[in-house]
Amino acid sequence: MPMSQAQRPDQMAAVVPFNRIAVTGREIALLSEVLDAPDRFAGGLYLRRCRQYFEADLGCPCALLTPSGTASLEMAAILLDIREGDEVIMPSFTFVSTANAFVLRGARIVFVDIRPDTMNIDETLIEAAMTERTRAIVVVHYAGVACDMDAIMALAARRGVAVVEDAAQGMLAAWKARPLGTFGAVGAFSFHETKNFSAGGEGGLTIINDPALAERAEIIREKGTDRSRFLRGQVDKYSWVDLGSSFVMNEISAAYLWAQIEARGQIQAERLAIHAAYRDGLDGLIREGRIEVQAHPEGTAHNAHMFYIKLRDIVERDAMAAWLRQNGIIAPFHYVPLHSAQAGQAFGRFHGEDRHTTAESERLLRLPLFFGLTEGQQARVIDRVQAFWQQG
Repeated sequence: MPMSQAQRPDQMAAVVPFNRIAVTGREIALLSEVLDAPDRFAGGLYLRRCRQYFEADLGCPCALLTPSGTASLEMAAILLDIREGDEVIMPSFTFVSTANAFVLRGARIVFVDIRPDTMNIDETLIEAAMTERTRAIVVVHYAGVACDMDAIMALAARRGVAVVEDAAQGMLAAWKARPLGTFGAVGAFSFHETKNFSAGGEGGLTIINDPALAERAEIIREKGTDRSRFLRGQVDKYSWVDLGSSFVMNEISAAYLWAQIEARGQIQAERLAIHAAYRDGLDGLIREGRIEVQAHPEGTAHNAHMFYIKLRDIVERDAMAAWLRQNGIIAPFHYVPLHSAQAGQAFGRFHGEDRHTTAESERLLRLPLFFGLTEGQQARVIDRVQAFWQQG
């Protein structure tokens, strides 16, 4: 474990939470700086700093800070001119925002089965799900582990459809050394409090990788106006020129996020150490076949966003969750597949056989992993997971 963890007191001795929002110590100073100089709200100092950082670090032509990852996906749907009757392919094992952003534009969702090793969309099943109405493929990099972007981008180019990357969990993760979010026409990130880096609770980032889309993305983000050009002095007034909404992150959130960016090395080092400690501590159960853990196929570089285990089935998964809860440890499962939901059935369809989506989702349990998790807390989680099979 990093020294920063070893030196922290265990403030959550009674209960080990699943998540705590990352706090580096610099956030209060930066927030006070903004609040003490109200003109900075309009100036957007930290919005500019964050944008410049992401454009340089991700190597993209345009990075736009948004209020949430949901807003970033909704921007993508507008930017790609998704319309009534269009079809959009995605996995069913994802958060509702992935689908809802496109349903709002009138699209029908076509759900495709996942790979059991990564819980990502099965790239070999996408083409069979495509029709003449297919306009986009939305990939979800679950737990910060990349989809097979070589295969997906080759297919999209051959069939002439756009790719959107839901990289909500993928900041600082990569596919073959290239950052996630930078492959498709648009990439969407989240800075929700559960993510590696937060904007103080909610926040998002839209990455525009096609330079031809950058100017329109700025317009969509500014309520459909050319206000960004006005602020740069390129026009003497701004007006309504396109569709759009209020997709701009506020300066307070940007200041909080900047503190996280400054400490990104420390945050990531700690999370990676926690992830590795789980893997080592549970190795015996893995070798015995009692649990399975997240796979990291060749070409992927994960970001320690999550550590999950898979039990035998939903009965054992729920029993483990209850056992941990009895022992003061919060370990939740994750998404209920969208195609099984009322809205999923109304707005989409599942193509092919659901071989893995439902079965694998019912086995999965996420263990506590956050910046600030102490050695003692993690040792307690590992011990209680191991003790599950020693009951009675």
